[in-house]
Amino acid sequence: MPELPEVEVVRRGLAQWVVGREIAAAEVLHPRAIRRHLAGADEFAGRLKGRTVLSAQRRGKYLWLPLSGPGEALLAHLGMSGQLLVVRSDAPPEKHLRVRLRFEDGGSDLRFVDQRTFGHVMLSPLAGGVPEPISHIAPDPFEPAFDEAEFTRRLRARHTEIKRALLDQSLISGVGNIYADEALWIARLHWARPTQTLTGPKVAELVTAVRTVMGAALEQGGTSFDSLYVDVNGESGYFARSLEAYGRRDLPCSRCGTAIRREAFMNRSSYSCPRCQRPPR
Repeated sequence: MPELPEVEVVRRGLAQWVVGREIAAAEVLHPRAIRRHLAGADEFAGRLKGRTVLSAQRRGKYLWLPLSGPGEALLAHLGMSGQLLVVRSDAPPEKHLRVRLRFEDGGSDLRFVDQRTFGHVMLSPLAGGVPEPISHIAPDPFEPAFDEAEFTRRLRARHTEIKRALLDQSLISGVGNIYADEALWIARLHWARPTQTLTGPKVAELVTAVRTVMGAALEQGGTSFDSLYVDVNGESGYFARSLEAYGRRDLPCSRCGTAIRREAFMNRSSYSCPRCQRPPR
């Protein structure tokens, strides 16, 4: 699933190509894409027509486009395979095109393409500048609203494994499986380390590691393992070439040379160096 860097790459593309444009028409080609917009496709399209995109915002893995008029936004979650693409209006429809927005200026469309239909878009009222359905999600580590001291307090109060805490979007948003493994490798922490055993300085080191790895990924356009993870122009990111732990089973750790280990974790995988990231007793 796309994580914060991949979603931020898309947000930047939307800010460049969509903000300031008036929506001429919206077309829903698959009802599942707007399944959380309970009023249905016709109401969805009617409420979008004539409204101008004011900005492009993100929190964690969610994107939204605040709109002119009543305080609402077009909220999107990309799911496993969703793509928001800026495409010439005369280009043929993509095989898995789900929603298309046309604009009054006659320029490129904004198209939501989703092969597996796990993603969705919906119209949502804003509460404090954030769509109401995601108001419970914690700020991500790049937001001014992120309070590191409060995060440290809440993290140490949890009695769980550190990687489970990093994936908890109510505690810190935007961190997924890939960047959790990478940040834990940088901080020399095993994924199963109990959160209550972490010191304040060690949590600060971990937050720095999260920012470092996701910032580096952002500079390279995110991590693309297949053709589904792309920016608004359909371009892939290149951070997969720089991964130190994730997906590197049996390859040598670049720090100590020990073979990276893969372990089962929450129906997924966790990758770590058994020497640099010693498991808890």
